Order: sequence, then structure tokens, then C-alpha cells
Amino acid sequence: MARKSFNEKLNDSKDMPKIVILDDEKAIDRYGGERMLIAPPLEYHEIMSKIPEGKLITAKEIREFLANKYDADFTCPLTAGIFISLAAQASNEREDNKIPYWRTLKTDGELNPKYPLGIEYQKDMLERENHTFYTRGRKNIRYFVEDYEDKLYDLTH
Repeated sequence: MARKSFNEKLNDSKDMPKIVILDDEKAIDRYGGERMLIAPPLEYHEIMSKIPEGKLITAKEIREFLANKYDADFTCPLTAGIFISLAAQASNEREDNKIPYWRTLKTDGELNPKYPLGIEYQKDMLERENHTFYTRGRKNIRYFVEDYEDKLYDLTH
């Protein structure tokens, strides 16, 4: 059986969106509720495609937006990370209808090393939009967008 392309995976929403009710007290305390949303990959793709030049979004804002949309307490952070990467990979796989995935940062404004073409590509694309960076670490250098909070796109538009 042939392996699915990233675009086939992106368009396979299975039984999502779905709300999972947690019963693990530690998880409920950690995430602030028991109603966890698992949103389909296409929802992340749609949100990421809307971020205009010069603006940014983080996984945290996307997760909060989706949780509100589906009346959940929070959105699953693990599937969010996977589906954000999947949306970027699917975009990179296409000839057209690409999305500006480089504008989607990790929760704390960090560049995403799992994106296609690596950190250097994301950094280059963001520099073209006049974003600046700072680094953390000595060996495993991590890049963060300076003052990213001031450049966040409001998803409630």
C-alpha cells in the first residue's frame, strides 16, 4: 500500500472534530478543564492560511481559538503540534495554493524546527517581513521572534 501524501493526511478528518472527556485529575488541573478538543488537520490549515504578511500566530492562539469555537475547555496540544506541522508539510508538497506557514510559531514565539526546509527557511521568510530574532541555548540554538506578542493576528476578525 502506498504511503499517504501530506495533502491526503491533511484532508482526512476521520471522526474529528471530537470532544474527549478527561478523567485524569492531573491533566484536568494542568489544562484547566476536562473537555479536550481534537480538531481536524484542515482547521489548522485554514487558520494558518489567513495570517497576513507582517503578522504572526502561535500554536497557543490557534488552540484557544479552536477550543472556543467548539465549546471545549482546551485543544489537545499534541495533535495541535502534529497538525500544524502537517499543514506546513502539505503546503510545501503542493505546486500552488501554498499557505504562509512560516508565520505560525510555537507557543512561546519560537521558530518551528519541524517545518519543511528547516529553521533557516522560516527565519529567512520572517526576516523578509521585518521580524527580528533572539536566540537561546549554546549547543542546540533555538530562535525566537522578538516581541512576537505585539505582532499576533487576531483570529476573531
